[in-house]
Amino acid sequence: MAGSMRLFRVLGITVYVHWTWFLVAAVQWQIGRFGAAWHVATYLTLFGIVLLHEFGHALACRSVGGWADRIVLWPLGGIAFVQPPPRPGPVLWSIAAGPLVNVLLVPVTGLVFILSGGLHTPPEAWTHWQWYVGAVMLMNFSLLAFNLLPIYPLDGGQMFQAVLWFFMGRARS
Repeated sequence: MAGSMRLFRVLGITVYVHWTWFLVAAVQWQIGRFGAAWHVATYLTLFGIVLLHEFGHALACRSVGGWADRIVLWPLGGIAFVQPPPRPGPVLWSIAAGPLVNVLLVPVTGLVFILSGGLHTPPEAWTHWQWYVGAVMLMNFSLLAFNLLPIYPLDGGQMFQAVLWFFMGRARS
């Protein structure tokens, strides 16, 4: 939480952003071929995708009787501070719900990309909109794939631990 500032509170969950988000935003502003507005839009969209992912964790945790009241966003992702009941099922659901948000966004972003004509247009002829939708689709898919890596503390590693908990107990998992 150090270095983070409060943005807003919704559904009883306070969202904070770490100051380094603004540093990365400033760097993004300076690079690229489409100008500042395009980079601001893609950066804010990334912010939104990560935020939805973290709300997935928090709301799933609450749905099984757990506690979740804070989310912190920083350039490498977000952290939903959740405490599900100490049983493997609620822990697994609380962790899996974040990536499930991205799973739901994959067909949505893919469909928007297809409807934009990006699939049938060569990249050198894409419009700014097609580049943006393609970037959003790639960001979401990349976040999903990265989060599912079975490496702790990523979601994939935590889900693997929760599955092992069913068979080996919490301490050995």
